Amino acid sequence: MTQSFLPETHTTSPETRVSAASAEADTFTRVRFIMVRPSHPGNVGAAARAIKTMGFHDLCLVAPRFPDVLEQPDAQSLASGATDVLASVRIVPTLEQALAPVTLAFALTARARVLGPPACDIRDAAQISCQHLQGTGENRVAIVLGTERSGLTNEDIALCQRVCHIPANPEYSSLNVSQALQLAAWELRYSLASAASLPLLPSTEGQPDEGSQPASNDRIQALMTHWEQAITEVKFLDPEHPKKLMPRMRHMFGRNGLTQDEVDMLRGLCTAMIKTARK
Repeated sequence: MTQSFLPETHTTSPETRVSAASAEADTFTRVRFIMVRPSHPGNVGAAARAIKTMGFHDLCLVAPRFPDVLEQPDAQSLASGATDVLASVRIVPTLEQALAPVTLAFALTARARVLGPPACDIRDAAQISCQHLQGTGENRVAIVLGTERSGLTNEDIALCQRVCHIPANPEYSSLNVSQALQLAAWELRYSLASAASLPLLPSTEGQPDEGSQPASNDRIQALMTHWEQAITEVKFLDPEHPKKLMPRMRHMFGRNGLTQDEVDMLRGLCTAMIKTARK
């Protein structure tokens, strides 16, 4: 199964912003994730899901153990909603072919290498990738991962421009290949999204809830009058000896920046306190 490295058309949801779509077309589609000689179909499916959740779509396999890896049940089930990414996977016999259109490749490995390209951590790799992709529209980046059992060979690493590591427990730094790919995809997304000013938090895409807006000063003062009445009715405040109770409570409520809903809730509490005290 061979497919071009050009950006592919994907269905976008109605709420997708124009700026987000533009940013993905400009940078996200120029990132390739390469799995070298994967042996477990489930990891391939999990990798497809991992990159889709981060906005990427280009997954390439080099000489997988099973020629029909994409049709294997484990691959299909673990891809979950990313079967479109799985269906567009490119399979090639050599890493050289997988890297042919790539201008900057990072070999992701857990082991330190005496010889080979300069090393960096995955966060630095993401930032370097972001800068590289912003250079020209022809620049392309790849993250290269090795086999589940032995990782990348020295020959594989020699084909890449940089080595990158995921900072992990030095006494047990082994990560499942799809988990490592997920971390790499996350770091890349954060760097690219930040550079493109894409939202990093989910949005309701609607108008702010009126009740969540800050309460006006007149509503706060009405609450304090009601509150003083309520705590007097329940005999928490002695009007003959008020001391500094109300000023302290005014400061407490003032520090919290009450919303309209919170003022209404506290007014309801005051009403309930007064009714209960008068029974």
